Amino acid sequence: MTRGIQVMSYIIPIGPYHPALEEPVHARLIIDGEKITDAKVFIGYNHRGIEKLAQERNFIQTITLVERVCGICSHSHAESYCLSVEAIAGMEVPKRGQYIRDIVSELERIHSHLLWIGVACHIVGHDSLFMQVWKDRERTMDTLEALTGNRVNYAMNIIGGVRRDIDGDMKKYILDAMDDLEERMKPITHWLTHDKTLAMRTQGVGVLTTSDAERIGAVGPHARASGINVDVRRDEPYSSYEAFDFDVPVVKSCDVYARVVVRVLETIESIKIIRQALDKLPDGDINLGVKMPKVPAGRVTNRYEAPRGQLCYQVTTDGGPNNYRVSIHVPTFRNAPTVPVMLKDNTVADAGLIVASIDPCFSCMDR
Repeated sequence: MTRGIQVMSYIIPIGPYHPALEEPVHARLIIDGEKITDAKVFIGYNHRGIEKLAQERNFIQTITLVERVCGICSHSHAESYCLSVEAIAGMEVPKRGQYIRDIVSELERIHSHLLWIGVACHIVGHDSLFMQVWKDRERTMDTLEALTGNRVNYAMNIIGGVRRDIDGDMKKYILDAMDDLEERMKPITHWLTHDKTLAMRTQGVGVLTTSDAERIGAVGPHARASGINVDVRRDEPYSSYEAFDFDVPVVKSCDVYARVVVRVLETIESIKIIRQALDKLPDGDINLGVKMPKVPAGRVTNRYEAPRGQLCYQVTTDGGPNNYRVSIHVPTFRNAPTVPVMLKDNTVADAGLIVASIDPCFSCMDR
């Protein structure tokens, strides 16, 4: 007579405050031995009321406010808001101002992707590569500081254009930085794609199939790593992205490894876009010279390809000096629901890496 073995399930709580978490979030892993059978994620621990605060500020003050939604993609939030207000007011930003916005946007994408790649290396225990990636990222941060005056919260956007111009010396500085970064990306790309330790920790881990990604609505590099060919810059060009020739990297292995590869390839594409923007940089003004814009009543929804994916701003005005309503829909809000799907049937040891693979920003999501 064979006696059955009763298997007990346990719940492992992670967060909301945990040494491995950069931002507060609470997850409950339901496990059977080392295997995760189900997971639940709870958010809302970092709510700051930014959308409500935006209703009490004028259009200039709101730029400063929305830049503080996220320290990594502050330019994306500021430009998305400015594009929305400019659309309501019927303003057309000078071409030179549009190109400069796009250059800052791609520099921000590079620094965001390199930051995430470094974090991923640290999580899997490859600290030497983590330190190398972050060392190489410093040149991009220095470039952003030289161009805008700040390493984060660049304060580059104003209603009607940008605050700072790019002269001949700055153009050479940025091009030299991109040449240097391109050379530094070659060994990094080789290590990331050929290192056996990284492969063992990332290949086949945290799989999100194309059908699941489409069903849940994943966006950005997370979606492209699951075989979904989508990018707002190409599909609905804003600013001057229609003037640039670039590829949209798509990988179909649908695992953590694919998310690494997509971000590496996107970094290389961002370098290409920056070079094209500097080579084609039009003459003329960088902004419309508007101090305090007069914005009529209206409502606009704007889509923007932030480093983590599609960022949406819906701005409503009533003809007064302040916003009537600012609604922000961030990429992590779309990508976070994929986490329980990816965690299922993986081990507890891989949970941290799988959660990190969506490049979550709970500061953005909770606002």
